Amino acid sequence: MTQVGEGQEAEESAPSVMTFGAPTVGEILAERYELVEHINDDSAGRQVWRGVDVILRRPVAVVLRHPGGDSATEMLQAAVAASRVIHPNLAGVYDAIDEAERAYVVREWVDGRSLRELTAEGPLDPARATSIGHSVASALAAVHATGMVHGNVHPGTVMISDDGRVVLADARTDGADSQESDLRAVGGVLYYALTGHWPHGEAPLHGATAGHGRAVIPDAVRDANGGLAAPRQIRAGVPAYLDDLTMDLLDRQIPPPSSDVLTAELGRLEVPADEQYLEQAGPLRFTADNEDERTPLSPAGGRKVVLGIAGLLVVALVGLLIGVTTLRGDDDPGGQAANPTSPAASDDAPAPAPAAVRALKLGPDQVRVIDPDSKARDEFDGIEKVVDGDQDEAWQTDGYYNAKFSNLKGGMGILIDLKQPQTVKSVEALLSNRGATGQIYVGTADHPSTSAGDKALVEAFKSKQIGPTLENHGAKMVFDGFEADQKYQYLLFWVTDLPEIDAGKYKLIVQEITVQVQ
Repeated sequence: MTQVGEGQEAEESAPSVMTFGAPTVGEILAERYELVEHINDDSAGRQVWRGVDVILRRPVAVVLRHPGGDSATEMLQAAVAASRVIHPNLAGVYDAIDEAERAYVVREWVDGRSLRELTAEGPLDPARATSIGHSVASALAAVHATGMVHGNVHPGTVMISDDGRVVLADARTDGADSQESDLRAVGGVLYYALTGHWPHGEAPLHGATAGHGRAVIPDAVRDANGGLAAPRQIRAGVPAYLDDLTMDLLDRQIPPPSSDVLTAELGRLEVPADEQYLEQAGPLRFTADNEDERTPLSPAGGRKVVLGIAGLLVVALVGLLIGVTTLRGDDDPGGQAANPTSPAASDDAPAPAPAAVRALKLGPDQVRVIDPDSKARDEFDGIEKVVDGDQDEAWQTDGYYNAKFSNLKGGMGILIDLKQPQTVKSVEALLSNRGATGQIYVGTADHPSTSAGDKALVEAFKSKQIGPTLENHGAKMVFDGFEADQKYQYLLFWVTDLPEIDAGKYKLIVQEITVQVQ
């Protein structure tokens, strides 16, 4: 397994690692972190150890640099900044210590492999590559939301744990880094996962010297002019929309989307393998417009194809109108065919078109937490964030030690009041992690916001469940079993199993709830 800060083994040109005062197995740093096993040396001349926090009795990764002091400033500053961002796809940073003769960062230990190691066995299938890209983009969105930059995104710092969790480790910012370079690197991660080649070659995105930490990754396939070969040109089976999205992110002539937009787009494309046949639409294409909002384009042909099709549709529509006008003038002088109230037309009049499906705008007063088994009722803050339209803001429960709320409660939920009976098409809950189990129940009345009121509400609502229970489900839960001839006002999104957000830690984080009505 790789636990290296740079994600790479040391190269021949790498700085020499520490010799004087080198750590040894069994040594305890800061009276807390016991060194258990030297894993390897990274390309920045740092030693990486597997260790144990002897106080909390948990495994940790320890990254040591010799000497400390001014030469370790960047490493320590990056670690301190990273420690302020908590996200399931970011490696947790626990400590950063400068002892002058050496400095070290203590972070989460990830049991698993780096993307570099995983892809060494062969390119990944498109669904797996999309899932990894989505996780990396989601982690960057959390970092960028604070105004910070990661600055070290590549196949060695993307970790895939044994339980499938994707973790981005070892932020390392310097003056050359930017949020744009982070986003270009997501394109590189997608390209690498799909092809096994790193598209940035000897010109890293992060301002490092040629080959620094990345030269051992195979360069991309290029034409005689140095142009990058698209993933679909290298291997079969890469969907056109994923190929286009990857190449757009790598094209410096096309401004990348923001990290939250990219996260949402990759999340939309992240379809389970057994449901991929349902996903026919390609993604948004990010174009070099100067407009504030980028125009959605066809996944296969881009803007010119869309404009061409639009022109043909206009011509066809004009022709159709002319034809209808001509027929009315020749064969229907009284205009009866155009009069739906005339006797001749009423018998064959088409049925009225169904109302359009739309997302209902919900206000903060239309959602509240249902927690019947809690006396403290202290997990209610921030519930308005599930309907604020911002996926970077979320409501979350406390942390629990197992998926069943540590056996403290039977579940928690969110009550949605539509204010009046509505024809509901679907309810979508966007979570931060996979693994939750949830249901949708409906009822006819609200209850007091007390423990007793919540118990009465759950008891009343559980007699009417909409659709199946979604067990151990993905991050996007969609409930669409509503009856078309019924109207609903009160909906209860109920969760009985929490997703695991960290080793041994379970928490429900709801980013957004959307109700589609007709």
